[in-house]
Amino acid sequence: MSYQEVPIRAGVIRLGQFLKLAGLIDTGADAKAVIADGLVTVNDEVELRRGRQLRPGDVVVVDGQGARVAET
Repeated sequence: MSYQEVPIRAGVIRLGQFLKLAGLIDTGADAKAVIADGLVTVNDEVELRRGRQLRPGDVVVVDGQGARVAET
């Protein structure tokens, strides 16, 4: 599976913010819902914490769409 590279400015970003930035969801409420329902994986593991801190190289997948955290 290929992932879109999504650059971030800071060294870390929270999962909920990254989902919006990557265009994997539309709103913060959507992020909360898909995370709570166990539909989000980070590095192939289900993640239930919206505040999970992501770093460059982390891969996030929602509903078959994936994005990788990249440095700017």
